[in-house]
Amino acid sequence: MSLRSMLGVCRSVLIYFNPLLMRRTRQLYNNILNSGDLVFDVGAHVGTRARVMRGCGARVIAFEPQPAFAQFLRRTLPRDIVLVEAALGPAEARAEMSVSLRHPTVSSLRATLPDEARAMPGFEHVRWDARAEVAMTSLDRMIAQHGLPRYIKIDVEGFETQVLSGLSQPVALISVEYLPGLPDVSQQAIRMIADLGHYEFNVVRGENAAFEWKEWRDRDAMAAWLAALPPDAGSGDIYAALKV
Repeated sequence: MSLRSMLGVCRSVLIYFNPLLMRRTRQLYNNILNSGDLVFDVGAHVGTRARVMRGCGARVIAFEPQPAFAQFLRRTLPRDIVLVEAALGPAEARAEMSVSLRHPTVSSLRATLPDEARAMPGFEHVRWDARAEVAMTSLDRMIAQHGLPRYIKIDVEGFETQVLSGLSQPVALISVEYLPGLPDVSQQAIRMIADLGHYEFNVVRGENAAFEWKEWRDRDAMAAWLAALPPDAGSGDIYAALKV
């Protein structure tokens, strides 16, 4: 790991290993996960979500393609969290990732993100100054290998729809990050999830770790809420729960 990569990972650790933030996330996951649930953490980053889900009793498969983060996770994750050093997408492949050495959390397989981010609030100082060739697999293939998860968390900086394109069956609970600067990605993700089954939706803004609505809403309401977001609203997570 280069010095710049190491400093980027250290920066992420300092930001995300926040006891208050992790406690709030634990409260959220305690309400939606059960002990023994299988979960997929797609875009594990420094592993804070994976650790919190494990703390709730879940069995965690963590996916992280970035070499610097994968190395950190390999050394620090609890041994009962399974680490897969690969990205998820439509199929088995090799892919090129745009890497920000200073802000590695926003590294992405979305080829157009460095250009799109110039107009996105909050990304003014980010530079994608490196490339990494990474392995890619699909959700369907990982389900065949590890089993059907109850929850899939997807946080991959604009590559969410490509991850979902590798999923051909409904899962009880899915979350995808939304970026107001990439509204088409979020809208397409909602449509793709809704095509898998009868889902209801809710939102967690930023890192608040609390649902926006008391009652879950349908696809159209979720789409309308996203469409009304101003570009500087900040990111968050869309949650989709399968109705049975």
